[in-house]
Amino acid sequence: MGKDVIVACDFAGKKEVFDFLDKFREEKPFVKIGMELYYAEGPEIVREIKNRGHKIFLDLKLHDIPNTVKKAMRVLSRLDVDMCNLHAAGTSAMMEAAVEGLSEGPTRPILIAVTQLTSTDQTAMERDLLINEPIDRVVIHYAKTAKAAGLDGVVCSPLEAEKVHTSCGRDFLTVTPGVRFADSDHGDQKRVMTPEEAKKIGSDYIVVGRPITAAENPVEAYRRCVREFVD
Repeated sequence: MGKDVIVACDFAGKKEVFDFLDKFREEKPFVKIGMELYYAEGPEIVREIKNRGHKIFLDLKLHDIPNTVKKAMRVLSRLDVDMCNLHAAGTSAMMEAAVEGLSEGPTRPILIAVTQLTSTDQTAMERDLLINEPIDRVVIHYAKTAKAAGLDGVVCSPLEAEKVHTSCGRDFLTVTPGVRFADSDHGDQKRVMTPEEAKKIGSDYIVVGRPITAAENPVEAYRRCVREFVD
């Protein structure tokens, strides 16, 4: 599967997201629909963006008991998204149930597991989650568990993508947020890398939000990201 740039459309509502997407006349970027936009507009926003010809990563990070997640994934499969996710911390049973739910639906999107959020660093993990293992070891353990459960890949920081591929194989996908241009602000991300660096270490997809969506020229920022990561 080829590399791609996923644009995080973290907007408050329909008007903002379509004002943004209307700027793209030549390209149809792969877009991420997160909680804010989905909760504001519901599943119809997914259908509308899909009908415009965009691939969609539906980023809802499911985390619940296995039966609930199985039923939710069965419903999400009806939206014809290209990628969706859950939290690996939900355990193997939950992840296996998610795969079953997607397999029972009309489409089978790529299913990936969030290992540790890129806003989480070692200090926060130990203090707030009581996980005292090194963060990269935790990420690899979660990745191996996700692969064994039948998932297609994980969300991880670019710093861990190469280790995930070493442990789980080249076909196990790495989707990496926390990507920033060398000359842009890191915002609330703690573990970051540039698009060019992410390419070198083997990320399969990068998720880029504010460096594109908040740029003075979003189309050019997107094209720069594609040049640095894909071309």
